[in-house]
Amino acid sequence: MTTGHKPQDRYKAVWLIFFMLGLGTLLPWNFFMTAFEYFITRLEGPKNASSVTAKQRGDPQPSAAPTAALPERNTLSGIFNNVMTLCAMLPLLLFTCLNSFLHQRIPQSVRILGSLMAILLLFLVTAIVVKVQMDALPFFVLTMIKIMFINSFGAILQGSLFGLAGLLPASYTAPIMSGQGLAGLFSSVAMICAIASGSELSESAFGYFITACVVILLAILCYLALPRLEFYRYYQQLKLESPGEHETKLDLISKDPSTASHPPGEEPQAGKEEPVVSAPSSQPTGKSHSIREILKDISVLALSVCFIFTITIGLFPAVTAEVKSSFVGNRTWAKYFSPVSCFLVFNIFDWLGRSLTAVFTWPGKDSRWLPSLVVARLAFVPLLLLCNVQPRHYMSVFFEHDAWYILFMAAFAFSNGYLASLCMCFGPKKVKPAEAETAGAIMAFFLSLGLALGAIFSFLFRAIV
Repeated sequence: MTTGHKPQDRYKAVWLIFFMLGLGTLLPWNFFMTAFEYFITRLEGPKNASSVTAKQRGDPQPSAAPTAALPERNTLSGIFNNVMTLCAMLPLLLFTCLNSFLHQRIPQSVRILGSLMAILLLFLVTAIVVKVQMDALPFFVLTMIKIMFINSFGAILQGSLFGLAGLLPASYTAPIMSGQGLAGLFSSVAMICAIASGSELSESAFGYFITACVVILLAILCYLALPRLEFYRYYQQLKLESPGEHETKLDLISKDPSTASHPPGEEPQAGKEEPVVSAPSSQPTGKSHSIREILKDISVLALSVCFIFTITIGLFPAVTAEVKSSFVGNRTWAKYFSPVSCFLVFNIFDWLGRSLTAVFTWPGKDSRWLPSLVVARLAFVPLLLLCNVQPRHYMSVFFEHDAWYILFMAAFAFSNGYLASLCMCFGPKKVKPAEAETAGAIMAFFLSLGLALGAIFSFLFRAIV
């Protein structure tokens, strides 16, 4: 294949595959997050489970649970959202960092396919556990372990995808971000449908997790089809044919300024990383200087995406999922309030924000407006804390009406999706083409750092309400 002929992405097939892979990246986390009512019910015990099932169906509320169940509710279900967020985001940060080493030593196909297969297996286990009776504490521990493993594999998958997208034109980062946004929307709609079915909570949850398995399986099939497309092979070949110009590997600590050579006349294997040839030890600092230069070039965008997700995860879902409807007499609206007003509204507007960057990219990558808008999102912290978050201890409710909360959630979600997607798209384009994959992986690391910091701050935000 020569670089003189640039093939077209026929039928937008590569774009759609990256969209599907982006969907598969965040779908697992979103399915766990939006299934909070199922997890809370399991933690509160079988006596309270009947209460939640009756509430789903719209039946009159049964008598209150005995007081003996209250300590368990306070210790496990009461901290579930915060601990879930922490167990998700810290492994995400750790394995995003480790991916800088793994992508040197493990082929791309193994990292992406292996992660997807592991996530599929974990969701199958989750679906099976729905049918297994367990005490609250073992169920809580098992759930957190699954969340940690799912997000560990998700970090490897996400870092690999953003690094891979950095080799393609700028528009091919947008479908990953858009697919991640749709993952939340898809999971929210699936949960609302499960509630609307009026079936037993366990049956709804089982179908919900099986649906996630089907989507992840489709993502696996899409990735297997990617090396067969000429457009994708063209950009992979560009990297392999000119190692001196297209060296894009990332190792934040130990990699030398070596160039990865591709033996003349030998065709690369689809889905395989080219071998790395170490440079002589007489040049030990060149690559680290290159990393420093890349960090300097993209520092504003990297810190911006970190700040965006620190604010977002600090509030969502640990705080926002605890907002209650002010219309206490409307039983139907109370049943759908959190799935619709919190999760569905957030995911719709987050997806719209991410998708808008495919056609509109203001402000530009060098504009001062971009970091200014990022910092302005700090205003959402007091706005959402002053909504009807229950229970609360220190702050008064200022925005009690549901309309205020929905309005804030829409703006909060749209700004998250749009600004984060802009930063992720601009990052690899602030450096030389040969450094694009490295920049993409660094941006993914700072994104994960923001998620981890947000998980830590979520405890503070929830405590001061």
